[in-house]
Amino acid sequence: MAPRLFTRRRDGRVEVRLSAEGRAFVGASAREVVAAERDAGHEWGAALSAPIDPSRDADDPLAVLSRQSGFTSNAELVLATLEEAALTDAEAWAWFCTLQVALRSIAVANGLLDDDAWNARGGALVEHVQTIQALLFELAKVL
Repeated sequence: MAPRLFTRRRDGRVEVRLSAEGRAFVGASAREVVAAERDAGHEWGAALSAPIDPSRDADDPLAVLSRQSGFTSNAELVLATLEEAALTDAEAWAWFCTLQVALRSIAVANGLLDDDAWNARGGALVEHVQTIQALLFELAKVL
């Protein structure tokens, strides 16, 4: 059985059992989210500013600002807690949300929006996406 990357401790905190490389991977994803929010020309910019449900808030600049602030706040919290051995629920949730944003942004930026596009891709991009997915599934088990 593979070791669990995240576990719930008796004190209620979420223990992070990632290697230095795993933490560097999460940190790189969080830095990309922060960079995309601050740079309108970033390749992830379109995914970050687009509404999840276009019919609900496409014309509401306050909703867009609120969503962007949430992305940045979560990503910055991830960077601040990257070396922590255990996370609070709020910090673990920030990790989860940031990895979800990174996954969505990579999918949109690379056109990975259906099975055909996914099957046409390979190599490092597919491994990167699968690593984010694995982290999300592991983290979801303890949240």
